[in-house]
Amino acid sequence: MVVLNRIYTRTGDDGTTALGSGERRPKYDLRIAAYGTVDETNAAIGVARLHLAARPDVDAMLGRIQNDLFDLGADLAVPDREGKAERLRILDTQVERLEHEIDQLNERLAPLTSFVLPGGKPGAAYLHLARTICRRAERVMAELAAKPEERLTAAAVHYVNRLSDFLFVASRAVNDDGGGDVLWVPGQNR
Repeated sequence: MVVLNRIYTRTGDDGTTALGSGERRPKYDLRIAAYGTVDETNAAIGVARLHLAARPDVDAMLGRIQNDLFDLGADLAVPDREGKAERLRILDTQVERLEHEIDQLNERLAPLTSFVLPGGKPGAAYLHLARTICRRAERVMAELAAKPEERLTAAAVHYVNRLSDFLFVASRAVNDDGGGDVLWVPGQNR
């Protein structure tokens, strides 16, 4: 159980922050950037959910994802030094659930004939914003994983990759199952 009764500690005033292991790192450290960007993704999903009254199915999926993103943040906040999963880690079952929900939503979508521009209904537009933030989290995590001294679990990397796919499909679902998508018209404004 997490207890937060004091919000400021002043321990970060020197430009460092503590990982879940207690180790202090600069606030610009890649690991900090990774879970910070996951947190941004979560916040953008929260805004998207404000606009999903007409799609309670998608809203419920996003509620589960928001909880998963806290799990992912916890996973990233404790380095996996010896390949042990002694702390909270993202599991393959969470990735599999995302894949199932992508397939479930994708079944009803109109086939794509062009790339989709971010837009349409407000909920869809915010899901596109969350998708782009998620892609940034994925890039930061990939850079972090490429460092020999930094280990990430495969499931964490898979989860964030699958999440960006989910957010794309969910945006189309919210846009009247693809009927309200805004399509790219190449060279339209030449």
